Amino acid sequence: MDSFAALFEASISGGDFGKEGEIVQGTVVAVQRDNVIIDIGGKSEGMIPLSEFSDATGQVAVKAGDRIDVYIESRENDDGLVTLSKEKADKMKVWDEISGACERDELIEGTISQRVKGGLSVTIKGGVKAFLPGSQVDLRPIRNLDKLIGQTYQFKVIKFNKKRGNIVLSRRVLLEKERDEQKTKTLETLEEGKVVRGVIKNITEYGAFVDLGGIDGLLHITDMSWGRVNHPEELFKVGDEVTVKVLKYNPETERVSLGLKQTQEDPWSHAEEAYPPGKKVHGKVMSITDYGAFVELEPGVEGLIHVSEMSWTKKVKHPSKLLEVGQEIDCQVLEVDAKSKRISLGLKQLEPDPWTLFTEKYSPGDKIAGKVRSITDYGVFIGIEEGVDGMVHKSDLSWTAKVNNPADLHHKGDDVEAIILSINHDEKKVSLGIKQLWDDPWPTIFNEFPPGKVVDTKVVSIVDYGVFVRIREGVEGHIPSNELVDKKNEAGEAVAYEIGDPIQAEIANVDSQDRRLTLSMRIGEGASIQPKAEKRASVAPKKGGDDGAKATSIGELIKQKLGDKLMKKDEEPSDDEGEKSE
Repeated sequence: MDSFAALFEASISGGDFGKEGEIVQGTVVAVQRDNVIIDIGGKSEGMIPLSEFSDATGQVAVKAGDRIDVYIESRENDDGLVTLSKEKADKMKVWDEISGACERDELIEGTISQRVKGGLSVTIKGGVKAFLPGSQVDLRPIRNLDKLIGQTYQFKVIKFNKKRGNIVLSRRVLLEKERDEQKTKTLETLEEGKVVRGVIKNITEYGAFVDLGGIDGLLHITDMSWGRVNHPEELFKVGDEVTVKVLKYNPETERVSLGLKQTQEDPWSHAEEAYPPGKKVHGKVMSITDYGAFVELEPGVEGLIHVSEMSWTKKVKHPSKLLEVGQEIDCQVLEVDAKSKRISLGLKQLEPDPWTLFTEKYSPGDKIAGKVRSITDYGVFIGIEEGVDGMVHKSDLSWTAKVNNPADLHHKGDDVEAIILSINHDEKKVSLGIKQLWDDPWPTIFNEFPPGKVVDTKVVSIVDYGVFVRIREGVEGHIPSNELVDKKNEAGEAVAYEIGDPIQAEIANVDSQDRRLTLSMRIGEGASIQPKAEKRASVAPKKGGDDGAKATSIGELIKQKLGDKLMKKDEEPSDDEGEKSE
């Protein structure tokens, strides 16, 4: 009787199904939506959350009748149910195994099941959940931890607390150990000049780091390709396998410099044979500078088109006006220097040289026609053919007008004719003359235009100090401002002279030394231009006959007027101003 009472007492005190903090075996009675009901004997049942039965992939595998070990967390509650835990039972069962593995420095296998705050959750032996911190996942931080879910690895337990049921794992420790072993092995065989294989570990703007097996080497951007590389990402991505050559190795600092292009033939070694001068080539514009454009002929071989070699006829201010980066063009090889790795290219050479065409068409003495392209202090530039200009020196503009400033007679855009005086083939220069279109009038100038003769002229240029007039083709003269008579309009108002206006004037002075004619509109009044004393004899009137008498009377009249003004200052510009000796 006493033994039966003791058994009954034990049954109601939990003796049959264990005590709090113990592990007992139970039978699954029912699987509900969120919980699993477990019969642990002694007419006692407990409830466990369904989530504790999920596997590494999140799948729940439990059904009625399954026998499982559970951990008793507390006695029966008001509902008559015992609080149980499968996870704690699993942890406690494998705890001894884990503790033993730690003591023996052994590894345990686990599968990463889900991402949690600060790292990953790993399901290890017996379904026990352990924590893998983000810093212990790999040698380098991994941005996307989700890609590791479902992966199975070996881990090392670095921390565990049986009382709290916490287990902390590390994969990095194993990788570091593996790396150190590989490093030792790699360093034993590493030497300059050796070709090795590696994996791209990291990419920067200036290069890529290659894992050679426990030790990293730098593959600089300049050693990646014989061609131009703007960024390493153009060639590689992390994880790519590469075959490289050890360029430098310092055992003390363990720094390794690598080269990829050094495993390939230098394209410059055959550049002289592949690109002889005069050959037409095709390439791609890689970059543009102020002085030219670099064109890639093949990976690693670039040539320069200097701005001066871009056009025969156009003055290219900047290469970008003609070319753009990425443009594919044809050009011609001008010069090759394989030792210096330089190739000079030309773009204009694919078109006919205007100078060659000009010299085939023209010779000295030929007459040309063109437009005034520009005017300088010393002459006028005339466009002869596309790309070829000729220059008329101011001394070759007129036989009879002293031209200090070429702009006094010609303007940009004027249509003019000229004679080719000379052709300088070395400097590609053409010398022209306008006055050479006519014979030199000076041998007969005194007979044709004696002082006092009244002539009909036409204004060809207007300057501050008067006007230039054309007496006839090839003969120009100057009328000083003080010898001009006001031009009147229909209302009798004074107006300015214009180019092309007809003017009747009198020959006032013939200067054979400076070769110029000066005129006056004050006909019959006597010109105020004082001729040089030594010239008076040369313009003396002819003797004899009526013509002679007439000439004598006109000459005496001019002589009288000029003598009256002998002491007056000539208002014409200085004789030696900008003068070019003949």
